[in-house]
Amino acid sequence: MKVGFIGLGAMGRPMALHLHKAGHELFVWARRPAAVGDLPATVCATPAELGQQCAVVFTVVTSSADVENIALGKDGLIDGMAPGSVLVDCSTIAPEIARLIAAKLAEKNIAMLDAPVSGGVQGAIDGTLAIMAGGLPETIEMVRPLLECLGQRIVHIGPNGAGQVAKACNQMIMVAAIQAAAEAMRLAAASGVDCAKIRQALAGGSAASRVLDVMGERMIQRNFSAGIEARLHHKDYGLVLEAARKSGAFMPLTATVGQQLNALMAQGMGRDDTASLLRVLEGK
Repeated sequence: MKVGFIGLGAMGRPMALHLHKAGHELFVWARRPAAVGDLPATVCATPAELGQQCAVVFTVVTSSADVENIALGKDGLIDGMAPGSVLVDCSTIAPEIARLIAAKLAEKNIAMLDAPVSGGVQGAIDGTLAIMAGGLPETIEMVRPLLECLGQRIVHIGPNGAGQVAKACNQMIMVAAIQAAAEAMRLAAASGVDCAKIRQALAGGSAASRVLDVMGERMIQRNFSAGIEARLHHKDYGLVLEAARKSGAFMPLTATVGQQLNALMAQGMGRDDTASLLRVLEGK
């Protein structure tokens, strides 16, 4: 199958490679041609040109505005994709923008899934991502063989926008857990107790989690180089808090974690790992 891919960053590039390794013919577009590198793909001049070539197009970019512009803007996918083709957006964006794009594409009989992913860069490399999809059931089944190249858990959440709501819930829990791990490490250190032994003990009990394993280790080793840059979690929390405001949901813990992310950004740590929430607590 001819498959398009837009967004060749830390997540997108290994995802695109999995599709190529599965035997699909890959077409790409990148704002920065250097991002393509040695990827075995045909490079297109515009998203519209890419859309003309492909039955299915994947996007993995940063913001709601990026996805909207790629899909609906000048020389966007909507100008090239044929009726019956599918856009699968794996970005993390606002649910209402996902619904807007889906509605505009549907006017031209182009289907869309909002299919954000979880599992980080390692999950993208390993092809073990969790994929939470919003859209029509028949659209999911149409592209399921492609999704199975990228992830092990594919869940249809509901109609367009529902995948993005699920991703918001994922980010709420995950970043709150990073903040909790940071506070635990801070308390241990302030009490004169070995943080590594605290983590070892907690890993065998009810506080055990992947966040404690990965982020706790980063904090103990003082390894704050980015796995996923903290600025992206800050962006995601902005989406979460806006969704809470619009829905009327009261989320005091999320609001507090959002304030800590704001402090992290203000201290210039946005391109470091979110484990840097520990440094916010330390005042470093």
